[in-house]
Parts: sequence; structure tokens; C-alpha cells
Amino acid sequence: MTERAVSPASGRRTTSIAHLSHVGLQLFFERGFDETTVDDIAVAAGIGRRTFFRYFPSKNDLPWGEFEVLVDEMRERLANVPAEMPIFQALHDAILEFNRYPDDELGYHRERMQLLLNVPTLVAHSTLRYASWRAVIAEFAANRLGLDPLDLRPQEIAWIYLAVSLASYEQWLRDHDSDLVDVLDRALADLPVLFGGQPSGYSE
Repeated sequence: MTERAVSPASGRRTTSIAHLSHVGLQLFFERGFDETTVDDIAVAAGIGRRTFFRYFPSKNDLPWGEFEVLVDEMRERLANVPAEMPIFQALHDAILEFNRYPDDELGYHRERMQLLLNVPTLVAHSTLRYASWRAVIAEFAANRLGLDPLDLRPQEIAWIYLAVSLASYEQWLRDHDSDLVDVLDRALADLPVLFGGQPSGYSE
């Protein structure tokens, strides 16, 4: 659930969010997250420490890449969904699109999610990131249902979709032969079945 920019060509000393993210992820995977410092990443990327902080507020933020940009894109995508499209379908499509990555980015993304779901420091840090993602879901659901985003039902919907997404990621990480979008697609398609059909109001 993070940035999807393609890595730069081998040997190219280009500084970007994607490049720094890739360099950091490789170091985290090789040395461990806690054992890798900002200085280590800066040296490996061929930049100064100060330059690193122009791209990421902290080491904890690096694995997330351009997550907030993608959250904004999802908000815009949902804002343009036809009014006649049911909530389930709109969220299904938006979440799949949010999680599409080029083939040459999937290796980095797998490393990223292993860290985000298993390193205690990052698990704690993820609270704010997930909150911004859930807010987009809740805002969309609330708008469709004529409710406030902080009302119970929009919040239920947001938490449910986050839970399904995280469960899908855990399944994908366990099975290296699986396809991320396919796992998500199947999990999201199960929601109406799990709830015995669309609950009242969800198709509004």
C-alpha cells in the first residue's frame, strides 16, 4: 500500500523518493531496520544526511514511499465514481487500483510490506498512515449514505476494508507464487458474501 515508481536504471545516481525508498529497503532487508541508520542510507544513495530529510521526515517514513500521494489519488478516484455504482463495487475497484504495482517494483514492495507488518517500530508508526487511508474510505461511504464520516457505519466500512486489505497482504506474503491484485480481488469480492449480501444502505 505504498509508492509504485519504477526504480532508476542501474548505476544512475538519481535522487528521488522512489530511489531512496529502494536503497533504504535493501539496507533494511540486508541489515535489519533497527540496525540501519539514516546516515547509512544517505551514504548508500550518494547524498547528504540533510538531503535525506528533504524527502522523508524520519527513517520510519521511508518504507511508506509516496503513500500519501496514492491516498490523495484514491480520494480523487472515488470522488469521480458514477453515482449509480454501489459502494461495494466502487471501493473494490479503488482499492485494487491503489495496490497495482509494475512487475519490477513488486520485489521492493514485498520487502516493504514484510517490514511494515512485522517490525514493531513500524507497526506502531503505521497507525497514522492507516488512519489517513481509512479516512478516504469513510468520507466516500459517508457521502453516499448521507452520514458524517465519523458516524459508526462509515467507520465500520473503513475498518472492514483496511482489515481485508491487510489480511490479503499477509496472504500474499506467505505465498510467493500468489498475485497481489488477484488475492485482493478475491478477498474484496467475498465481502458481500460474508455479510449475506449487501447490507441495507450499502448500495445507495
